[in-house]
Amino acid sequence: MSRRRKTFPCGHKGYGRVCHRCDQQNKVIAEKKQQKQRWESTFDRDPIDLKNLPAHVVVKARSIIAGLESQKNYRDFNGKRLRHNRWIISIPVTRNYRMICRDCGSLLIPEAVLSHEQYNVDKPGC
Repeated sequence: MSRRRKTFPCGHKGYGRVCHRCDQQNKVIAEKKQQKQRWESTFDRDPIDLKNLPAHVVVKARSIIAGLESQKNYRDFNGKRLRHNRWIISIPVTRNYRMICRDCGSLLIPEAVLSHEQYNVDKPGC
């Protein structure tokens, strides 16, 4: 006895009760949505806004913030004080991004992560 292929509502043809091709695709989409939600939920714990930055910049910025919170010196991250305002410290995150921190005596408070273009156009702290 031969089996009959049926056409599913999605347009695919097969022998089962559900279209396995669409079922697998829906599982992948659902997994990607969960992964994105987990990634976006991590931004709630950040002291500064990192949402509009690329993922590798966010990871590096978070490692710098964690180091500063554990009382590491900003010079360990190649940070430098600005010449026009010595209370502002610029720490390179990547080649194209800088983290701006304000020196408040014994601790550094991160204020923003700027792209190199934003950093050059309006000097922070002016």
